[in-house]
Amino acid sequence: MKEVLELASELIRTQPTSPSRAKISLQIAAKWLEMRGVPVTLKEERGVEALVAYVGGGEKTIVLNGHLDVVPGRTEQFLPEVREGRLYGRGSYDMLGAVAAMMHVVAHLTKNPPWCRVVLMLVPDEETAGRGTKMLVRCGYVGDFVICGEPSNLGIGVQAKGILQLAVRVQGVAAHGSRPWLGDNAILKAVELYRGIENLPFAGETSPFFSGPSINLAKIRGGRVYNQVPPDCYMGVDIRFLPGQNSQEILRQIRSLSGPNRVRVISRSPAVQTSPDNPYVLQLTKTVASVTGYEPRLFGQDGAADTRYFSQHGIPAVEFGPAGANHHGDDEYVDIGSLETFMKILTLYIRDFPGVETKAAR
Repeated sequence: MKEVLELASELIRTQPTSPSRAKISLQIAAKWLEMRGVPVTLKEERGVEALVAYVGGGEKTIVLNGHLDVVPGRTEQFLPEVREGRLYGRGSYDMLGAVAAMMHVVAHLTKNPPWCRVVLMLVPDEETAGRGTKMLVRCGYVGDFVICGEPSNLGIGVQAKGILQLAVRVQGVAAHGSRPWLGDNAILKAVELYRGIENLPFAGETSPFFSGPSINLAKIRGGRVYNQVPPDCYMGVDIRFLPGQNSQEILRQIRSLSGPNRVRVISRSPAVQTSPDNPYVLQLTKTVASVTGYEPRLFGQDGAADTRYFSQHGIPAVEFGPAGANHHGDDEYVDIGSLETFMKILTLYIRDFPGVETKAAR
């Protein structure tokens, strides 16, 4: 584990809080893998660079996906520290600890290649735009099953909500602030519209892994001066919709409510819906149980990860990573014992990858 912790610590110290800084981490990762005999390809398109590494061969392919960027933090958070069985530091849990573990697993497999193909993807921008993974998928770097090493406490994230982010312009009528009854306050109309969105049919739906979609009034801007009734208001609405819901239908419902007010789509991304009964998921569940002694929790993720870029092409993808706490917060850490368990699970899973004909069988 010493080598894994040293690698994770080195990645943390690069302070990869932006795609440009994450390129430094990308170069470190490429050099580390090449020194251990792992073939590496650096793919760049429109200023976005990503790493792809391979090991093994065969008809089946498993993808290990990870991101090297982290959210901003204080200077001291980029000084990694090992104490009480934990690696502390910004990104240790999300997800440089898992990245270092996946790199170590792939490097170890070069000594005794598996009977399936393992593709390791490392990207620089999951926390911001997700362009790295999106580019790799578009260029054909895909597989039969994808594991994104996101924080999961060794649970398996089989589903994730989709994203629909909207900019809404609400029109009112200006009037003197001392005579508001002569105008139509756009800010109040915007709040009323938002409350209406919360009560649309899509907002009341549920699914096996979620109690409902989330609707967040993320931005609001209106009013020019104190002595005027606001004639316009702009709001940003962030909707995380359920697997099985249709973003176009959600948009139709909102526009039917908004009337002449302008509703513009800022960002849209599909939900992830991997079946718990998928054979790759069933085998992963079995492998986790064999190593840990308990059945892993299958769950739905409220936020988005790069699994979405695979899922929209019909490729089953899950979030699966080690245990830890406080990602994006103070005192972020990854549990070292869990990191070691994570590596064992990945190694065994790759060796027993479903549908792969082993040497003994041949």
